[in-house]
Amino acid sequence: MENYGFFRVAAATPKVKVADVQFNMAEIQALVHRAEADGVSLLVFPELAVTGYTCADLFGQDLLVRAAEKAIADLAECLSGKAVTVVVGTPVRYAGRLYNCAVVLRDGRIAGIVPKVFMPTYNEFYESRWFASGTDFLGASAARMTFAGQTVTLAPNQLFTIGEMTFAIEICEDLWTPVPPSSWHAVAGAQVLVNLSASNEVIMKHLYRKDLVGNQSARTLSGYIYCSCGYGESTQDLVFAGSSMIYENGSLMAENERFSLTEGLIEADLDIQKLTVLRQKESTYRAYAPDGTSSAEYARQYVRTDLGAAAPTDFSGRLLRHVEPHPFVPGGDPAEIDRRAREITSMQVLGLATRLAHVRCKTAVIGISGGLDSTLALLVTCLAFDKLGWPRERIIGITMPGFGTTDRTYNNAIDLMHSLGITLREISIVPSVNQHFADIGQDPSVHDVTYENCQARERTQILMDVANKEDGIVIGTGDLSELALGWCTYNGDHMSMYGVNASIPKTLVKYLVKWAAEHRFDVPGNNGRSAKDILLDVVDTPISPELTPADEKGEIKQKTEDLVGPYELHDFFLYNCFRLGYAPSKIYFLACKAFLGKQGDASVFVGPEGKANVYTEEILLKWLKKFYWRFFSQQFKRSCIPDGPKVGSVTLSPRGDWRMPSDAQVALWIADLEKIGE
Repeated sequence: MENYGFFRVAAATPKVKVADVQFNMAEIQALVHRAEADGVSLLVFPELAVTGYTCADLFGQDLLVRAAEKAIADLAECLSGKAVTVVVGTPVRYAGRLYNCAVVLRDGRIAGIVPKVFMPTYNEFYESRWFASGTDFLGASAARMTFAGQTVTLAPNQLFTIGEMTFAIEICEDLWTPVPPSSWHAVAGAQVLVNLSASNEVIMKHLYRKDLVGNQSARTLSGYIYCSCGYGESTQDLVFAGSSMIYENGSLMAENERFSLTEGLIEADLDIQKLTVLRQKESTYRAYAPDGTSSAEYARQYVRTDLGAAAPTDFSGRLLRHVEPHPFVPGGDPAEIDRRAREITSMQVLGLATRLAHVRCKTAVIGISGGLDSTLALLVTCLAFDKLGWPRERIIGITMPGFGTTDRTYNNAIDLMHSLGITLREISIVPSVNQHFADIGQDPSVHDVTYENCQARERTQILMDVANKEDGIVIGTGDLSELALGWCTYNGDHMSMYGVNASIPKTLVKYLVKWAAEHRFDVPGNNGRSAKDILLDVVDTPISPELTPADEKGEIKQKTEDLVGPYELHDFFLYNCFRLGYAPSKIYFLACKAFLGKQGDASVFVGPEGKANVYTEEILLKWLKKFYWRFFSQQFKRSCIPDGPKVGSVTLSPRGDWRMPSDAQVALWIADLEKIGE
């Protein structure tokens, strides 16, 4: 059963009766059975869940401590033959001192005991009154002890491995310190961090706690399971609401309902492969260790325990995580969407404004086709001129109708330039291209790649020469998706003097143009059309290079997505291939989850702009193969692209984020796809 690097984890919040070990153990075992049935590989319980956290001076009672140890022995026996690993909080006595500990159990075995390091003294429960610190066992001081009838290691610095996943543990207050133990656990190799907690509620603490857990997960590039106690803990002075949550690299995967009167169980599928790749790509991740040694030397100080294979979880049937079909497109509430869109365009604008001021040019020259890419580039250029305090008349927009130009795109280009107040020029490429056809012996009736590329290169020549004449630079319009697919004419639309859209994928281009229409450019235009109306029509226009003649109705016949595939698929493929380094087979698996109602079923998928596409497994596989073939074969175009601002985490600039030989072979990736369905 293929797991694609996923690993199912859970945080359980059982009902508690303070100091009633028998009741608490029955609740714990019931939740173990539920988690096991769901295919959970790692199940975490709260701090001191066996006894209850709020026992206070009852922790000084020998009877309670012995009952807790007996309960752990019973739980170990309960887990015999089970594939789920359990981490549960309990008091542990060693050498005349009591420690607040997490006990790791798997298949009848007590695999390790991790003591809490930092003891809080700022609330009603002064833990140092009852518990000693786990600093007693740091480094070479790790102890071997007999507990619940088994010989086991007692130490804070322990790593536990299940299959391909390694986890480590810290307890409650440990996370709230300036340098949490989990930071060093992650440096030592833990991909998942576990926190057994008993965190009470006060006003606004929950939001701070979520920020704390999320930020630690992001900082350590880890999965973080935070499990806190809830209903049944003493409310003599405090309230415990069961605030449990699971994060992955800063993203919330699951969260428990707080203030519930029942037990809680939250589950999530963490992507261990993703975390591993991100750490591998982050060069500063393992830069140093707390004792001044290298991270590799520091990691050798940890006690390592192999717990065996992960549980046999069917991820293909049920995946407990959201797979975002449009990873480049901002989501969330309207205020967050607006903030993200402004941030993106501001980066484009500042990049261009800086370049314009640096070269001291008098004009900016841009080809306006009435399509998405040139429209976004024009909007960014207008905003850059506004930021510099330069008149928009110094922007020279040139529309260059050719053999495939339709009335719709032509009118949108003309009207948009009028409405934005830039200088408009119209230069037909038909005469010059026909002359060029005659010069090179091209039959104009043969609509092949030469027929198309001659037009693209003629347009670029016009732009470059006008820029020379007008003391300006050519603003590039090509986007990230086109660069990934090589869907551009080499030294044609492929070339400019500054490419403002170089790291903006097509799905985001469409999104930004629509956002700009609704928030930035609702101004009067030509023929009674506002800029907003024009921009929204550009968004609705089929994507096309318009290099072949229109159909008999004068409408666009050459539709890019019919030829290379839907851009929403290619952007999904690009993000997961580039950013996360996934194998093609995993990208296909995720695409099925993102774009099909159920894996194997055809699905009508409606994107964020309202466009509906019908996808099947066969269609997804077809375009994924096309993506890899084009991505590898077209690298030579990306090796010499113009300057342009990096906006997101994915960019293909050969000077920065993507350095790839132009003659690299795609065979390994295609072979991985060929295995699908075998």
